[in-house]
Amino acid sequence: MSWSYNNIGFGKKTSWPEVVGMPTDEAEKIIRKDKPDAIIIVKPIDSPMFLDRWINRVHIFVSTVDGVPLVTLTPRVE
Repeated sequence: MSWSYNNIGFGKKTSWPEVVGMPTDEAEKIIRKDKPDAIIIVKPIDSPMFLDRWINRVHIFVSTVDGVPLVTLTPRVE
């Protein structure tokens, strides 16, 4: 479990390593449970990231296995 003590907010969860390997719909539910105001962006693993930071934007990078998008990298506030 990753927690931040910077300008994102003291004691607020900023990454979700536990969802790596899960289907995206399950991962989104877990992230929204911890961060209801999250703006979740699901992207293919080889997509570029935005250069600006938002305190409520979470990127989920996925690879498709047997037609199911699975979380490939740890989602985090970006």
